[in-house]
Amino acid sequence: MRIHALPVDVVERARKLAGTDEFHELRGESVGAPLRCCLRKAGVGEPVVLFRYSPTAGRGPYEELGPVFAHMLPCGGPDQSHELPEALRHSPRALRAYGADGRIHDGGVARPEELTEKIEEWLSHPEVTEVQVRSASHGCFLFAVTAD
Repeated sequence: MRIHALPVDVVERARKLAGTDEFHELRGESVGAPLRCCLRKAGVGEPVVLFRYSPTAGRGPYEELGPVFAHMLPCGGPDQSHELPEALRHSPRALRAYGADGRIHDGGVARPEELTEKIEEWLSHPEVTEVQVRSASHGCFLFAVTAD
């Protein structure tokens, strides 16, 4: 499994636009916000940018757009890319499995203890190229997972 945070170019663009329009909100801090740049939760005193993002896996009628948080200042990204981020595993997560054509293959909600197993199960299907992990309560994109 390979875990994908937001692409660096997407985060850099959001940082440049922070506070300049209605789609890139600069926040002094949002303690506990799930950061999509480094896949951990925001701490005290960390400025963040809140902006809209649509992952590329879902296309056409399957495209989903939602709010995401990232550090306002460069953070170095995730510590690793082969294990699900511990900070984002403590709640049920909505999962969406997509094929290369951008169509949804399957979807559902996984409890924290079954998250890895469900993702690996979907990635074992030859037609699935990516599984998106989202907030079950708000539907916001958290990170994507592909096979190694």
